[in-house]
Amino acid sequence: MCETGGGQLGKPTLTSIWELARWAPTAANTQPLRVLYVRTAEGKERLLPHLDEGNRPKSASAPVVAVLAVDHRFHEHLPHVLPIRPEMKEYFEGEPARRKAITSFNGPLQAGYFVLAVRALGLAAGPMAGFDPAGIDKEFFADSDWHSLLVVNSGHPAGPPAFDRMPRLAHEHALDWA
Repeated sequence: MCETGGGQLGKPTLTSIWELARWAPTAANTQPLRVLYVRTAEGKERLLPHLDEGNRPKSASAPVVAVLAVDHRFHEHLPHVLPIRPEMKEYFEGEPARRKAITSFNGPLQAGYFVLAVRALGLAAGPMAGFDPAGIDKEFFADSDWHSLLVVNSGHPAGPPAFDRMPRLAHEHALDWA
């Protein structure tokens, strides 16, 4: 992937991705998703060893690699993002299992919103699960409560895709009615 005109995606475009993704709903408006944008050669040198070997060339050539993470201290922001229930901060404070349940549900939900936001801005998105979460967490999030969830290559394709878009299930195979 390479952005049209060469180079990296700029901060305004990357901020716009967040601006789109952040408005979608989460349970109790907890919003645990956090994003690390890896854009520099130095950042990629730190990231690539933690990706599965087959994913390294794709991420090395992507203008931006977004590491999506969940913040297990999301509840510290609840008085701001859930002003109708500021006491929820204390509810979650001594309950790491409850916080993990929230991040396990809302983090992937927000990751989906993030990928849709990337696509809404006309960029390609390549989400990947082939990485070492513990390695990325140690490398980038050692001094925080962030834990990696998904890696997403983002940018404008440098050329035609290697293959056509894969088929999607038709509604006859994916929907039911009650």
